[in-house]
Amino acid sequence: MFTSKQRANLRSLASTVKPVGQVGKEGIGENLIGSLSDALEARELIKVTLLPAAGEDGGALAEELAQRLHAEVVAVIGRKAIFYRRSSRKDVEHINF
Repeated sequence: MFTSKQRANLRSLASTVKPVGQVGKEGIGENLIGSLSDALEARELIKVTLLPAAGEDGGALAEELAQRLHAEVVAVIGRKAIFYRRSSRKDVEHINF
């Protein structure tokens, strides 16, 4: 869990990040989980577009996605969700709080 200050910091960092994937009518598949997990390992902070065709509420969809990615939901803004997971790679510049 993040403090409000940490969450605000991550949201500001994510403001310049482009979405790396999107959840559509197919829902959350294994290929999507794999590619988003790889992106989290490389970047630690990613943004995902939740298309209206996915059907579910954006918050519920983001929570399910975060659970499957073993990540934290930083924020859901409209149809965009921001996720954070600390990378286990040593060659990644880690986000400091």
